[in-house]
Amino acid sequence: MTHGMRTDTHDQYLDERRDWRDTATRYALLPLRIFLGVTFIYAGIDKLTDSAFMKASGSGSIGDMMHAVRDSSAIPALVDLALKSPVGFGYAIALGELAVGIGTLIGLFARLAALGGAFISLSLWLTVSWAATPYYYGNDLAYLMAWLPLVLAGASVLSVDAALRARRRQRAGTYR
Repeated sequence: MTHGMRTDTHDQYLDERRDWRDTATRYALLPLRIFLGVTFIYAGIDKLTDSAFMKASGSGSIGDMMHAVRDSSAIPALVDLALKSPVGFGYAIALGELAVGIGTLIGLFARLAALGGAFISLSLWLTVSWAATPYYYGNDLAYLMAWLPLVLAGASVLSVDAALRARRRQRAGTYR
């Protein structure tokens, strides 16, 4: 039985006729991508260039910070694991933030980069900002939630991923 209701609501994308709402929808996650990408690049560079941070002990060091949050974290075992090599952990976090930020900003393996950002934010929320009261004062939880739309949607516009997808479609069209 056929109904009079159309189910092909996205046919305007096939012949490239779009109004401003469609364009706004396509670009809706771009500001979030730019913000998170720039923020994580900045955070990674900030850690790598801060001589006090990349030390096992002392004021402002990763080791000192981890000792301070150990007893108030949700998963003290995770902090203990990082305390076995605080400098190595500091470099891992900084390089991870840098990779996530670059991948997110340019849209290269965007879903994977966003998943990495979500994982970093989750780890920091469960350790560093877990004791924030009320809970919404801990910014790592907000970052975790901000990463989730990018994990689900990826980088559909102005990205390396989109350019590669378009190139694959173009090649597939020439072989038909």
